[in-house]
Amino acid sequence: MKPFLFFVLISAIVLFCFTSCGSTAPKIEAIKPVPSDNTPMVYTNKTSFISLPVEITLQDIEKQLNKNLKGLIYNDSILKDDNCELKIWKSGQITLEEEKGIILSKLPLKIWTKIKYGTDFLGLNDTREIYLDGVLTLKSKAHLTNWKLTTSSSIENFEWNESPAIVISGKKVPITYIINPTLSYFKKTIAQQIDKAIDETCDFKPHVFEALDKISEPFLAHEAYETWFNIIPIELYVTEAELKNKKITLDMGLKCNLQTMIGQKPAKQFDPNKIILKPVSKMPDNISLALAGVSTYESASKVLTKNFKGQEFSSGKRKVIVQQVELWEKDNKLIIGLDLTGSINGTIYLTGYPSYNPATQEIYFDQLDYMLNTKNVLLKSANWLAQGTILRKIQENCRYSIKENLEEGKQNLMPYLNNYSPMSGIFVNGTLNDFEFEKIELTNKAIIAFLSTTGKIRIKIDGMD
Repeated sequence: MKPFLFFVLISAIVLFCFTSCGSTAPKIEAIKPVPSDNTPMVYTNKTSFISLPVEITLQDIEKQLNKNLKGLIYNDSILKDDNCELKIWKSGQITLEEEKGIILSKLPLKIWTKIKYGTDFLGLNDTREIYLDGVLTLKSKAHLTNWKLTTSSSIENFEWNESPAIVISGKKVPITYIINPTLSYFKKTIAQQIDKAIDETCDFKPHVFEALDKISEPFLAHEAYETWFNIIPIELYVTEAELKNKKITLDMGLKCNLQTMIGQKPAKQFDPNKIILKPVSKMPDNISLALAGVSTYESASKVLTKNFKGQEFSSGKRKVIVQQVELWEKDNKLIIGLDLTGSINGTIYLTGYPSYNPATQEIYFDQLDYMLNTKNVLLKSANWLAQGTILRKIQENCRYSIKENLEEGKQNLMPYLNNYSPMSGIFVNGTLNDFEFEKIELTNKAIIAFLSTTGKIRIKIDGMD
């Protein structure tokens, strides 16, 4: 497997630090530089902006409506106020169509009504129960604001499967003229009930937060080097929705921090109560990602020790064997402690500044040198290792092209941009440009590399449970 960027960088230092050894085995007793204080790790991370055009199919809204809108949808059980009782049930699947930005809903209904007719004079009146079966057509203007679909509906048409009628004195008497005015009286009420059902059914915010929660779970990007990728959402932007071509489209934007952590799995930092929702009128159509790669000294030291323990490096008759590697920071410099046995025994300490050459895409160490005390000790006991020519050779060779690593970082993210589904019915697709290296920072606890890239991402909501 390709080594992770930070470990390859440090590995290169170790490999090239053993180019010359002596034939004797003096004991080196260099003084260990004291690490910087143990305050919490603090670094400045550029925030990333991810533009996410979102599509919600009308079919998916139809599915949610049929799932949640069932049974009795209207009930008027008072006869005296208008000589009519009315109950309406949903009797079949709701179908939705789109026409010039308007939703046309066809709602199969079964209706039971009790009608009082005649006059109360001398008790000359009667009641009849009537069962009806038909399809109600609604015309709705849809709005998706703050991830909640609301509609303003009006009844467009009634289509009866069979003309309403009752039998009086053995004759079938059409009563459409009675039923239609009665239903017309309740048009506004019925439409309001449908709007209320849609409002309660089509709140997509919980689905969005659930998706954010899932993508915020740190995932293992590189098992061998215990590399974890982490997304920390900060703010969520959303534009007003548009209904067109049988789908609702809107633009969403996510402001977040991106991190790569080395070592133990980091804690998930997603808190839906802290996510700021902001309505906006327009959103850029691309993304800008700023990735912070965090490699703790403790984790890097463990992995390097595991990889290099027992390796032998020789020069002529002199040789050294690496037993342990330790890294830390002091005064904004990287300190490399090498535990050696062989022609010399003990620990030597090197220091330098990690730098980057954008022209060659190489990381190198500027001003690499022995710590002063280490150099003084080597001059007395292992002068061959302390010579300037040896150190220059180390510095010349202590460089590494990260071109492949930048490409590997891009490839590690691509599975999450190729029809990735963080939850049922939500699909993510996108493209990323090449990563560009920006800078390296040393903190008291970690090496942090900053990378950036641009690209495009699109989310489709289709088939949610």
